[in-house]
Amino acid sequence: MITPISPVVPAGRMARQAQPSFVLPGGRQLRPWRESDADVLVAAGRDPAIVQWNRVERLSARTAREKIARWGQRWTDEAAAIWAISRRDDDQAVGLMGIGDLDLRGGSGEILYWLLPAGRGAGAALDATLRVSRWALEELGLHRIRITHSVANPASCRVAQRAGYALEGTMRSALLHADGWHDEHLHARVAGDPWPSGG
Repeated sequence: MITPISPVVPAGRMARQAQPSFVLPGGRQLRPWRESDADVLVAAGRDPAIVQWNRVERLSARTAREKIARWGQRWTDEAAAIWAISRRDDDQAVGLMGIGDLDLRGGSGEILYWLLPAGRGAGAALDATLRVSRWALEELGLHRIRITHSVANPASCRVAQRAGYALEGTMRSALLHADGWHDEHLHARVAGDPWPSGG
């Protein structure tokens, strides 16, 4: 007799609830994107550092609003969870944090993030990575989550390592950026890995 394999995360666990918000250290928070954040996405598509390391599009205000609506639908479809990193004092979005490529049946996903200049240099990427990682592993119930980045992007490597994502190897010529194909680091955490002190 063959016993069917149950999904790691049952279908519907995300879709049945509203996307949560989280308080972060340093006067920041994670919250769902809003239509009024469209100008932030427009700015991200014009920021050289974000464009260099991320697959972001140049958007108009209209197409940015459409993208935000699609992110809301992707939560409902249990395909991704995308948050704005915002300042708590004025609620201004300064970056993006999310987990995409969600496979609830297989228990996996991939962390993604970027920050505008107003959000850089104060540990926002690390704090947001740790919070979403805890949510994904301990609350949603995923088994394994990963971070991938170009080997030429040491800032993302530091975030991954400080968040307790073990470097598992280098994938050759795996990531296409505007300047060509890059080798890519693969970092991962699995359920039960120890959290870094303070994380």
